[in-house]
Amino acid sequence: MPEVDTELQRALDMLRDVYESRIPFNRVLGLEIAAMNPDKVCVRLDMQEKLIGNFIKGSLHGGVVASVMDLTGGIVAGIGLVRQLMGASTEEIFDRITRMGTIDLRVDYLRPGKGRYFLTEGVILRTGSKVAVARMEMRNDAQTLIAVGTGTYIVG
Repeated sequence: MPEVDTELQRALDMLRDVYESRIPFNRVLGLEIAAMNPDKVCVRLDMQEKLIGNFIKGSLHGGVVASVMDLTGGIVAGIGLVRQLMGASTEEIFDRITRMGTIDLRVDYLRPGKGRYFLTEGVILRTGSKVAVARMEMRNDAQTLIAVGTGTYIVG
């Protein structure tokens, strides 16, 4: 992986802190950013009984899948925004990140969410001055594709 410059790394660390520590719902889900670089993010979710939607099959609730897809897209959209704001103050970057929001989210559920843990990867398709579009994929610990999605986020 190419080396990330110090200013960008500080901004990515701030983004990680926002999504892992400052958003209470993400803490409830027990989310962890497993990997983050300027091009991609990977979020890990461990299976927990409280996240089960189908108690007979023991699979993830569809709302949990959508939430993880949405926040993964939001993180990668945030990375695109941070890259645009390089050179701005930390306060300005933080302010812009906290004003981001989801405009649209599409999730295609391909298989039941069964597994010990799930990894959701997101990549940015486009970051403009007002809107960013991201693509996400969720896989379980056996690398089975569970869901795919596209998210549109307000960034300006």
